[in-house]
Amino acid sequence: MSNFDDIFEGQSSGYRREDKTFDKEAWAAKKQAERKEVYSLADSTAEAIKGDGNKFRDYLDVQSRFDRYSATNALLILAQMPQATQLKDFDGWKDAGASVQKKATSIRILEPGKEYDRTDGGTGTSYDVKRVFDVSQTRGRVRPAPAVKLDDRVLLKALISRTPVPIQTVDALPNNAGALYDHDQQVVFVVRNMGAEDIFRSVSKELAHVELAGMKHDYNRSDAAFAAYSASYMLCKKYGIDVSGYDFTRLPTSFRESKPQEVRIALTEMRDAASGISARMSRALEQTRSTRGKEQER
Repeated sequence: MSNFDDIFEGQSSGYRREDKTFDKEAWAAKKQAERKEVYSLADSTAEAIKGDGNKFRDYLDVQSRFDRYSATNALLILAQMPQATQLKDFDGWKDAGASVQKKATSIRILEPGKEYDRTDGGTGTSYDVKRVFDVSQTRGRVRPAPAVKLDDRVLLKALISRTPVPIQTVDALPNNAGALYDHDQQVVFVVRNMGAEDIFRSVSKELAHVELAGMKHDYNRSDAAFAAYSASYMLCKKYGIDVSGYDFTRLPTSFRESKPQEVRIALTEMRDAASGISARMSRALEQTRSTRGKEQER
């Protein structure tokens, strides 16, 4: 094997000669302190949103835009740049044909690092701090993706595509509900003759209940109501459905009294419920676009 060490000889000419040594322990301590600071920011943000309906809604807005990001990272984005819409690191923006503006303040998020053996015998994953920048902090030819208003029928078909339980239409439901997930019968009932946006809001909430029931062996509708409601809100924000009727003025007592880590767990459940539905919708919408594209080629 060739040895290329000689190429570094004389590289530091012009600099005062002073051999440097890499201090692994100091580097690890610095990284650990940085992680601790970022987790502290996430916890303080969780503490802030759990008792303030407006701040909680702001969190949901961020998570709806960054639905592939973890709840913890959504909290970090909310704390540092709540108006962010598209994030990349230096290299990511360079690859996209843009450059980060000078003196732009980075947004710190967490990314999975190395796996390690836990004391209980399982495998854990460590997280490293990653610095990213919003598109608003860049210069170049990056343009935001144009907003596309989807046809109501296409959007609703995507919403009910490959659902874990069947959907059945009925004439009416208790308490004037537009839809209802019956956990015992494993079916979602939907009232006939509703408008498109009412269908989306009602059905998305009940499908969120389905997702939550799949996560919890001890699923209880009342306990899951807040998470399902919040997941439905995020889906509506993502797909352009009116959310003016959603009210977060009075957050559940159990949520307001939660510790920051418990809040993050609750937010993760909301995020995962919405993500499960959104993933199915994305596949259905992509299939629709592909089919239409092939039809246009004929």
